[in-house]
This record gives sequence, structure tokens and C-alpha cells, in this order.
Amino acid sequence: MCGIVGYIGHRNAWDVIIKGLHRLEYRGYDSAGVALMNGDIKTYKKAGKVSDLENFAHDLDKSGSVGMGHTRWATHGAPSDRNSHPHYSGDGRLSIIHNGIIENYAVLKEALQLKGHEFRSDTDTEVLIHLIEEIQNSDGLELFEAVRVALHEVVGAYAIVVMSNEDPDVLIAARKGSPMVIGVGQDEYFIASDASPIVEYTKNVIYLKDNQIAYIKRDELVIKSTDNRIQTPYIQELELKLEMLEKGGFDHFMLKEIYEQPRSIKDCMRGRIYPNEGKIQLGGLNEYTEKLKNVDRIIIIACGTSWHAGLVAEYLIEEYGRVPVEVEYASEFRYRNPIISEKDIVIAISQSGETADTMAAIEMAKEKGATIFGVCNVVGSSIPRITHAGVYTHAGPEIGVASTKAFTAQVTVLTLIAFFIAEKRGTIKQSELVHLLTELEDVPGLVEKCLEANDHIVQIAEELKDSRNCLFLGRGTGFPVALEGALKLKEISYIHAEGYPAAEMKHGPIALIDEDMPVVVIATKNSSYEKVISNIQEVKARKGTVIAIVTEGDKDVTKMADYTIEIPNANEAFLPLLATVPLQLLSYHIAVMRGCNVDQPRNLAKSVTVE
Repeated sequence: MCGIVGYIGHRNAWDVIIKGLHRLEYRGYDSAGVALMNGDIKTYKKAGKVSDLENFAHDLDKSGSVGMGHTRWATHGAPSDRNSHPHYSGDGRLSIIHNGIIENYAVLKEALQLKGHEFRSDTDTEVLIHLIEEIQNSDGLELFEAVRVALHEVVGAYAIVVMSNEDPDVLIAARKGSPMVIGVGQDEYFIASDASPIVEYTKNVIYLKDNQIAYIKRDELVIKSTDNRIQTPYIQELELKLEMLEKGGFDHFMLKEIYEQPRSIKDCMRGRIYPNEGKIQLGGLNEYTEKLKNVDRIIIIACGTSWHAGLVAEYLIEEYGRVPVEVEYASEFRYRNPIISEKDIVIAISQSGETADTMAAIEMAKEKGATIFGVCNVVGSSIPRITHAGVYTHAGPEIGVASTKAFTAQVTVLTLIAFFIAEKRGTIKQSELVHLLTELEDVPGLVEKCLEANDHIVQIAEELKDSRNCLFLGRGTGFPVALEGALKLKEISYIHAEGYPAAEMKHGPIALIDEDMPVVVIATKNSSYEKVISNIQEVKARKGTVIAIVTEGDKDVTKMADYTIEIPNANEAFLPLLATVPLQLLSYHIAVMRGCNVDQPRNLAKSVTVE
């Protein structure tokens, strides 16, 4: 969940690291710290955001061309100066930054305390640097070897960088279960949790693999496995562009990313659909055509917003591909003993490609013989490497913690997968597929029309901004949209919100409805339209305030609802791609009016890379 940056080269390390930490702040913003090699290790750290660290260190000496930095999402130990990274060894020679969780830290800590080690923080990370110190001192090992040996005693996930006063021109980096990328420059190297801090300096990167450890000098890079075998690094070129990481004139990254959706949806489809031919090209899945034709069941695993995208896929795959689908929370699935066989296909969805629970669920399903497809956004991330095949969403970097364009990109790709399965299994007529793909090609333009409602949505947000609770209702594919709308509102505005199937309202939630309960209803003209009208009438009979997402030109719901937001008429299959957009804008404007930090909501981080 945390963000790490390291640098060794000819530049001022502070400047590189601070800029990188700002770009990684979506991963955590409880505290931040930097260690610089300047004669010996100088450390600057502060609870709060990266800007608080900058203010704290404003007048201090920050020279040095070797260093590392960290922005924290707290796990072990409350956010505070003392728990901020970097952490030191007992003798002060060694320093470490860490993203992940050391699961057996308590056992290690107790053993080290018996040997006289004293700890200054409440973190699991400090235990690791003391362990490295103990191994180095007791066995007389060089720094690289001491780190490598120590990692054999660690249970858990980590991406670490280690510095030593005794090796002032060396950084040691290693990973297992947490992301790490190394940027390769001219006599300089960059280390980061993802490529965003690196892209303006070099396009050449190495994605460190699990159980790899790197010895890094200005003019030397050696990578070994933790069992001491030399590894040949694969250098690849970044597709990421610097301008993707800037706000581009918008007040917040979240708003920018909402407005990027026409482009990101189009990018998801580019080169993959041929409407005139009724053809879908998903190169990553081509070799599994026979498997798809004969699959008994598809299991979708995901967390959070990605789980909502999975629910949309369940409707579409069952409707068009005629395959039974189960959608599971990866965080629960991995701890059950689910019945999985080699006849099953598992689709794992993750924006970051690093979600810890989803990765663990993938490994379990692989052990049971299932074929695993990945759907993720970040090229070079862990999930594409551990799955059998998959499809990238190509949404581009998403900096806002609350997912917007990543969700619609996932839904777009999953829609393509549903149609792809239907085509291969022969469960859809060619004429119908041509019609659907032709409509799908028009969706980016329809999303543009949805964005035109922004000013109207601002007015509605003004009326709702002081609400304490909110209910979201939908039927069919409108139900996952309701769930996603509720999640967005609670994530960034801190208003309690729940999503429900509209028909379930009478089984409990109707008891909550009064004049103080706004109810957002997905009420577009689809197969459930008449049923949804009945649900609206039930809400109005109890004095609830109704905000309805309706099809353009709707008259019936408009007469009943207090507020309506129109979206273009489209096939029911594409409802989630359109109805989601006004709900994103509604949540955004409510949060801004409430004075919330929409890009960095409290207690949240973008990538949940720990349990």
C-alpha cells in the first residue's frame, strides 16, 4: 500500500525522491520520509502528507546524490513521526524503506530483543532492519548477503530498499509480493513502486520479479534470486507519458479521470472490435478458444470496485455466453476451500495488478488446476505475470484513489470478453453480434453526452451535500451500478451509502426511508423499467427524496422523481458504462462541497497490496 522511491546517480536525490513521492501519494499519505547519503545517512520524516515533509525539511541540508523515500499507509503502528519510514538499525548504520507486511515480525522481534535489540517504533519494518543488522554483525557478511539471508527468515510481502553508511554508493532492493520497478538511466538508477516517478527521466525499466534482489551502483546493476542465482534482467520500454500524470487544468485528478472516460473506453476497444465483420480480437485469449467452448463454469475474483465490474460481467457472460458465473470477493474466496477443477476458468480483476488478496486467490485456483485469465490496467504488474492469459484495460494511470475510469475500462473489457465467449461458443447470432459491436463502438460518444450533465449534477449535489445517509437502487446490470455509486459516495464524501437490488428494498431498507433519506435509482428504460417505477412510488409514499438516472426523454419517472439525470438511450448491455458516469460526478461534487480531499480520501490507498 505504501509508495517507495530510490535514486542513485548524478542528480540531487532529494528533488527526484520528493517529486516521486508526490506521484506515489495515492498509495498512502499517513506520513512520509527521506534518507539521503551525505557523509552518512541523513533522515527527514514527518507524519502527514509529502507536503508536510517538504515544509519540515525546507531549511535543512538536503544535498546528496544517493537516497530513498517513502510515503506510508499505516499497517503496524499509528501514523506518527516515530513510525514513519525510513527506519534504522540499532547501531544507526543501516536504513530501510518497506512496502508490505512482515507477518512473522512479532516472533522475529522477540528473538532480537533477547539478543539486546531495542526498538524505537511500533512497525514490522524496523524489525527487518534489525534482523539484517544482526545477521551482518554475527556472520560478518557484506550488505547484499546480509539482506539476502535475512529475507529467507521473513514471512510476508515486501518491496524494500536498504542503505548503509559503510556502502555509501550502493542501494540494495528486493521484492516479494509487492511491486517494484527499476529505471535504467545513463550512470543512474531509479527505484519505485510503479513507473510514475521514473517516466520523466528514462523510458527503460526493469520490473523486478518476486524473490529477486538487486545490487545497484551508479554504473552497475546485478540481480540475483534470493537463493543466490544470477538473473538476466529484461529491460522494457515504458508506454506511460508524463502528461498522463498531471492534472491538465482540472481541480482534481478524479475529475480529470472522469472526463478521460470517452478516451479510455475507446482505448480499451481499439484494435479489438470489428463491428462490420461482427468480430472480436482478444489476442491474449486466442489460444484458449477450445477451453472457452467447453468451459463448465467461470469464477470471477476481485475486490472493491473491481468486484462490482465482475458483477456486471456475470450478467453479460450468462446472458450472451450461456456459461454459469460466480463472482467472489477474493479476500473471502482465498480463505475458503472452494470447489475448483481444471474445467473452470477464473477471471481475476485488478486495476493495479498487485492486489494481495486477488493474487493469493489466483495462486490457490492455479494449484487446483483452473485456467486463470487476468484483467488489469498496469502493464508489467504481478497479476499478468502469474495468470495464464489475460487482457489489459489500457485506461492509463489512475491517480485518484477512488476508481472511475478504471471501472468503466474494466467493464468495457469484460463486455468484450462476454461477447468473445458468446462468439466462440456459438451462443449469439452473427447479426446480433454485429449490432452489439456497432452500438458499443458508439459508447465513447454517448459517455461524452453524459458528461454534458455536469452543471445540472452540481445543482443536485448542492441539495444533497448535507445528507448523512443515501440509498442506491438498481435492477439487472443497474444493481452493480448502484453498488458502485454507493461506494464512490462513501469513499470520498464520507456519507454513509448502501447499494441494493431495487426489489430487495422491501426486505429491510424501506424501514430507513423518510424525508431525510435520499434514494438514487437507476431507472433507465430496460426490461425492469416498470418494476423500478413501482419501487420509486414506494419511496415517494414514504416521503423519500428520489434522484433518478433516466433515459433521455423519459416522462413517467420525471413526473415522480425529485431530480432526474438523463443519459442517452442505449442497449441494456451498455447501461453500466453510461449510468455510472453521472453517479461519479454526483459523488465528486458532493465531496468537494463538503470540503473533502477527493483524490486522497482518509484511510484509503489506491492499491491494496497488503491484507
